[in-house]
Amino acid sequence: MEKKTILVWFRNDLRIHDNEILLRAVERSQTIVPVYCFDPRYFTDTDLGTKKTGVLRAAFLRESVAALRQDLKELGGDLIIAQGYPEIILPQITEKYGVDEVYHHREVAFEETRISGLVEAALWKMQINLRHFIGHTLYHKEDLPFPIKDIPDAFATFRKKTERESSIRPELGRPDTVRIPEGMEAGNLPHLSELGFSKTATEYAANLRFEGGERAALKRMDAFLYGDHDSSDYSCLSPYIAIGALSPNTFYHAVKEAEKSVIDKKRSEQIILKLLWRDYYRFMFKKHGNQFFQLGGMTGIPPETIADDQKAFDQWKTGKTGCSIVDSSMKELNETGHITHHQRVIVASYLIHHLKVNWLKGAAWFEEKLLDYAPASNYGSWGHAAGVGSSVKDNKPVDIKKLSARFYPKEALMPDG
Repeated sequence: MEKKTILVWFRNDLRIHDNEILLRAVERSQTIVPVYCFDPRYFTDTDLGTKKTGVLRAAFLRESVAALRQDLKELGGDLIIAQGYPEIILPQITEKYGVDEVYHHREVAFEETRISGLVEAALWKMQINLRHFIGHTLYHKEDLPFPIKDIPDAFATFRKKTERESSIRPELGRPDTVRIPEGMEAGNLPHLSELGFSKTATEYAANLRFEGGERAALKRMDAFLYGDHDSSDYSCLSPYIAIGALSPNTFYHAVKEAEKSVIDKKRSEQIILKLLWRDYYRFMFKKHGNQFFQLGGMTGIPPETIADDQKAFDQWKTGKTGCSIVDSSMKELNETGHITHHQRVIVASYLIHHLKVNWLKGAAWFEEKLLDYAPASNYGSWGHAAGVGSSVKDNKPVDIKKLSARFYPKEALMPDG
């Protein structure tokens, strides 16, 4: 083992299982310095007047970071928790503990990659290498049957070729022990008020429906796979996958194992299909970048919008449109931070095609409210709802009356019934 110190920069990978940056750092060093930064850029307002991170997701994040710290402590380590810009904090920690190298998982969206670039530049001045790993997707980028620039935009083609010509890697283990520098100062977990949330918002977050952390994720995964269920149930694991408390790889292999005894193949395929869609959006973000944040999206032809859409948007986001399914779904989203896929399709389609509101406003509201928010999946799926997504076939308008009748037959879709 090399007698060196590696800093492990946690971001959306808050777990000890199947976490390559943690496992490799432990294998290749004498000591590691695990760090999580609460970056203030993620707790500001957007240009559309929404928050980049709502109080429910912030509370879920805090719980997950605290849980990661506890898991590391049980392995003999700890987690430095800091509040501030990583490009300032990480070099300071690097210097303090004599770090030789920094490990992190590569992201795909513009802001995340920009922050990585700032950190890399700051470390480079110190002659410290920021090493990038790929650990957020089911299929590893290096195992795809095409380079990123040649990935098919059509989801069906991407899926068929990937499933036929690629394979999913085995799940990585977890370290047995974690060695940290003697006397490492871990810092304190910031209160929600320190992240900019009011007393009222903080009190509201006390009713968080999802328990944060990897252990909660694994427990929920086992209950989903081996507990009582029917073919239409939902795993509610997406918040854990988005924050990295559960890796797509771990979930995939657990599903395949459960398929041997309790899950039929059709249900297994539907679960894995959702993971593949998540992969697709991340790879599309890597390929096309900021086009996903433009009103015209990938087609350059935005959907029709009304001139002054703020009143309609306000009614939609507060659940006061007069449409029972939309209103109940939006209230559920605002109260819990989570709604089903079908609810998301219905409320997005209603906002875009019935109210004719700028779809970027809806995507920004989801960004604030969703516990499972991830830039690629959120803006990628909203783009398809708006007809400007990357997969042309999936830009077709959704028949929300038919979808509503199928999943919510007791509720009327339109105000007039």
